[in-house]
Amino acid sequence: MNAALRADAPLYLGIDGGGSKCRAVIVSSEQQVLGEGLSGPANPLRGMKIATDSILAATQQALGSAGLSFNDMSRLIAGAGLAGVNVPQYFQLLSDWQHPFKALHLTTDLHIACMGAHQGQDGAVIIVGTGSCGLAAVNGSLTEVGGHGFPYGDNGSGAWFGMQLVHKVLLSLDQLAPATSMAGLLLQELAVSDSLGIVSHFMHATPTTYAKYAPLVFSAAEQGDVTAQAVVAQGAEFIAAIARRLLSQQPPRLSFIGGLAYKLLPHLPQDIQQQVTPAQQTPELGAVWFARKHSQSSSISVA
Repeated sequence: MNAALRADAPLYLGIDGGGSKCRAVIVSSEQQVLGEGLSGPANPLRGMKIATDSILAATQQALGSAGLSFNDMSRLIAGAGLAGVNVPQYFQLLSDWQHPFKALHLTTDLHIACMGAHQGQDGAVIIVGTGSCGLAAVNGSLTEVGGHGFPYGDNGSGAWFGMQLVHKVLLSLDQLAPATSMAGLLLQELAVSDSLGIVSHFMHATPTTYAKYAPLVFSAAEQGDVTAQAVVAQGAEFIAAIARRLLSQQPPRLSFIGGLAYKLLPHLPQDIQQQVTPAQQTPELGAVWFARKHSQSSSISVA
């Protein structure tokens, strides 16, 4: 048997829970990755049961890929970085959760993303995924920007781009704004014929649903659509503002992560692009760093 899997060997679980998906990784005390898992959204703002079910589903997958059983869940020293736990109410709800792990150390998805990107060292990170937010960690001080949630925040995010898409298309179809190729792209993608079909599809849409259609804005912009180009420029301007706010703290490194980051980066000002460096590790491995750091404290730790 692999020495890392012995019953007395410590095992670490890293959880990265965002608005669209939850990733889990199990790591040995020798920093060997043993197993990985993937499940649905783990933002408690979407509901505590949704979040905890996603955490457990991703963990079970990771256990299976590591050759471990469900019973081994109680061996795991977990670090979890979750979207939404920057809101005290939701941090408390997760803190009160009767989790099945040996210990659970809780922080934000933004914090573990920064720890992973810079391997626990000082630096800054901007997430551009379903939501948008940024964090700089410099000399023990954390500066957070954004992350307030959709629709009142998260500008420049996938959800924001998706909502802008729907807004611009509906105005265009009603001939209240110039025609846009985004209309044809969205109607084709949804397999509907008019604005009523669009409204019906998005009537109860979640941020994840809106984010799914964000790439259509970039496709139209690349084809020269003026309306789409204006939306991309507006989103990029907001993300650039987050970057400048973080860079004012003089972090030694800046990384971008998230599903939409690679699409938005080319639209940022050149001086910001030149300061961006690749993330060194994933957020879920950042969660393992966090768990290691706090494993000598109580079973629930504040970031």
